[in-house]
Amino acid sequence: MSEHSHGHGHHHGHQSGDEGHGHAHHSYSKHTHGSGAAHAHSHGHDHDSCCAAGLQITAESDAAQSAAVRAEYLRLGLALALALIAEVIVFLRPEAPAWEVASMVLAAMAIGMAGLGVLRQGWAALLRGKLNINALMTVAVTGGFLIGEWPEAAMVMALYSLAELLEERSVDRARNAIKSLLDITPPVAQRRNDQGHWEEIPVVNVAIGDTVRVRPGERVPLDGRVVEGRSSVDQAPVTGESLPVDKAPGDLVFAGTINLQGGLDVLVSAPANDTVLARIIHAVEEAQASRAPTQRFIDRFARYYTPAVFLIAVAVALGGPLLAGLAWIDSAYRALVLLVIACPCALVISTPVTIVSALAAAARRGILIKGGAYLEQARHLGIIALDKTGTLTEGRPRLAGREYPAAEANGQAIDDIAAALASRSDHPVSQAIAAGLPASQLEVLDFAAQAGQGVRGTVNGRQYWLGNHRQMHAMGYCSPDLEKHLNRHEAEGRTLSLLANSSGVQALYAVADTVRETSAKAVAELQELGVEAVMLTGDNETTARSVAALAGVHTLQADLLPQEKLDALHALKGGGRVTAMVGDGINDAPALAAADIGFAMGGIGTHTAMEAADVVIMNDDLRRIPETIRLSRQTHTVLWQNITLALGIKAVFLTLAIFDQATMWMAVFADMGASMLVVFNGLRLLRRGNLPS
Repeated sequence: MSEHSHGHGHHHGHQSGDEGHGHAHHSYSKHTHGSGAAHAHSHGHDHDSCCAAGLQITAESDAAQSAAVRAEYLRLGLALALALIAEVIVFLRPEAPAWEVASMVLAAMAIGMAGLGVLRQGWAALLRGKLNINALMTVAVTGGFLIGEWPEAAMVMALYSLAELLEERSVDRARNAIKSLLDITPPVAQRRNDQGHWEEIPVVNVAIGDTVRVRPGERVPLDGRVVEGRSSVDQAPVTGESLPVDKAPGDLVFAGTINLQGGLDVLVSAPANDTVLARIIHAVEEAQASRAPTQRFIDRFARYYTPAVFLIAVAVALGGPLLAGLAWIDSAYRALVLLVIACPCALVISTPVTIVSALAAAARRGILIKGGAYLEQARHLGIIALDKTGTLTEGRPRLAGREYPAAEANGQAIDDIAAALASRSDHPVSQAIAAGLPASQLEVLDFAAQAGQGVRGTVNGRQYWLGNHRQMHAMGYCSPDLEKHLNRHEAEGRTLSLLANSSGVQALYAVADTVRETSAKAVAELQELGVEAVMLTGDNETTARSVAALAGVHTLQADLLPQEKLDALHALKGGGRVTAMVGDGINDAPALAAADIGFAMGGIGTHTAMEAADVVIMNDDLRRIPETIRLSRQTHTVLWQNITLALGIKAVFLTLAIFDQATMWMAVFADMGASMLVVFNGLRLLRRGNLPS
């Protein structure tokens, strides 16, 4: 338990009325215990978080940390033993002066070993007129000692310090779930130097445009694009995907992912401090530093609660003798018991441990939530606006169908010719056709691209055209029967290329941006949760309606410019429901920023979209959005369970204390028990990080 000093933290925010993004503060402060050993805590804000420490990412040596923790347990265990011996002496020899002195000395030693730092900080707080938890415990322990309850005062301090350490170690589980992200990027990389040789250098010295080699079994050191080699890569550490992803030249790879099979040469696209993983860690640090609404409520509550408890304790201490005729010493003891019971540790720790556990669980699943405010608000979502390209769809064209109008056509031979022509073109539609057909070894002569129409070339001594509908019209090849086929594909939002020779059209190739397999499932899950899905797209209405039908979206607006998309979002927000926007491109950034919650698709999303968003879906699986809503609802339930537990236990024991039915022992166990209950209840959320995909 320590005083908190403010440090400045960056904040990300654009929501109207979003309190969650005031200046986030975090600092690292020292908590010095009786032995003088400095025990480092990471603290949140200037509230009295007796145990709300340890929630920021640290990079301490695990071995050194373990040794320090063992020393802490040993010291507190010894203090507890001394307090227990002092208690036994008083119980067995209550009237012997020499034994009484021995008991007092042992109790003083126990207090010195367990809580000298707490006492020092408590007196400092009292001298500044600041009634915080340190001050509360200092008054209780000092008062207990002065009225002759030495063993109980020592036991209170020893158990209190032990409870705080146990809670801190428990909270470390939540912190380490995120801290583990720091450990998955290798510190060095194999880089090709100017002479063409491979050399091992620190990843921080690798520049954009360098080529690094990743051997089988190694982690990818930096973000980049594969230039040579084929392999499968385990992306679970970054995107949460459960299955490995095949990688070939041209594919993106992320720092921290694991190369499973073949060697890969990767052209680096981002420095070490700007990889996807580095941005995740930075955003999680910011998320931890920001204040969730419930946490702000608890902070405000604790600010008034602790002074109120002091006033009640003073009233009990003075009122007992003056109004009820109690002995001063009995009345003081009752007031001190009340102070210990009322210590708001459990209440203060209940929110941060729950929020960080939920953020860690989400991060493990490839859901990057940039603050507790968004985590809590997601449960209120009523309507979600979805972009089409790259969100509901894959974001890249693929060969979706092919037909051969001539009954006697040899499909395999025709495909071979189409692949040969398409592979020579850099047009996205031609590239999709080439990627969707078996590679061709045929030679193309006299190849030429015709802007706005297609390509042509000579294959096996015969001229062929691979062109669009317009070109076939110009060549006079469009029969009513062929038009019927073309219209059917175009109604489904597909782009068409036709292969023709002097005899007419030989094949029809339909290219489309295919709907993600997970889109329809995600929309169905949203509807089950009572959330309406709406499509906002800049694409034409025919294509938009086709995609909406496949994805199960019933409401859409098409042909929208970025400003019109923003206006449409404002109109949705005007309906009074909490609104989210999901997108991946630069044109989605204004709407992402304006939404109550912006979700960016992180796998193929632009840097701009990811910066503007409040939640980033790292593996582009839309099912992560309903999962975020469910996590938000569960987090809310756990938060209020914790608050009810903390206040309920306090209320019971405070009542007992007021009617003289509680002892110091009961007081410290009530405080310690309530704190441990809320910590372990909050940590349950960590298990959500292990759900199957």
